[in-house]
Amino acid sequence: MIVDFQEITGFSKILIFPSDRKFYKNEKPEIVKKINIFLESFTDVKFHFKFEYDRFLIFFVAEDTPLDLEQNEKIIEFIQQLEKDYKLSLIDKIKVFFKQGVYVQVKEVPDFKKMIKNKSITKKTIVFNNFINTKAEFDCCWEVPADESWISHFFK
Repeated sequence: MIVDFQEITGFSKILIFPSDRKFYKNEKPEIVKKINIFLESFTDVKFHFKFEYDRFLIFFVAEDTPLDLEQNEKIIEFIQQLEKDYKLSLIDKIKVFFKQGVYVQVKEVPDFKKMIKNKSITKKTIVFNNFINTKAEFDCCWEVPADESWISHFFK
């Protein structure tokens, strides 16, 4: 079931699905409809979801209704179907997502390293940590300077 964001506490699980391209304006209503139908099928799990920067699909799972393995697998299957239906990648978290001005960019790690070498990326460039696990981490640590992120070792 879908709940208000206020019901999502700091220790609630978070699932971030970064898209390799922006979600198109005309496809978002259809995706939202599919997500609503899918999440409402879980009668014993409380969810909240949102899009961020038209690049990230984020599911929050209320801490008082954790997912079991079967439910987690259903979510992955659903996301894989969205990937097929909309020709995008949502499960590949190894790509580097970062801000350049107001835009969110995505690069493969080797290309991102070249940008560091060419000084197109600095230690202060904001990157997205899609490996976080809780809402509390989302609130504090999802968007961080590159030198405080999982890619900080690229600057050494």
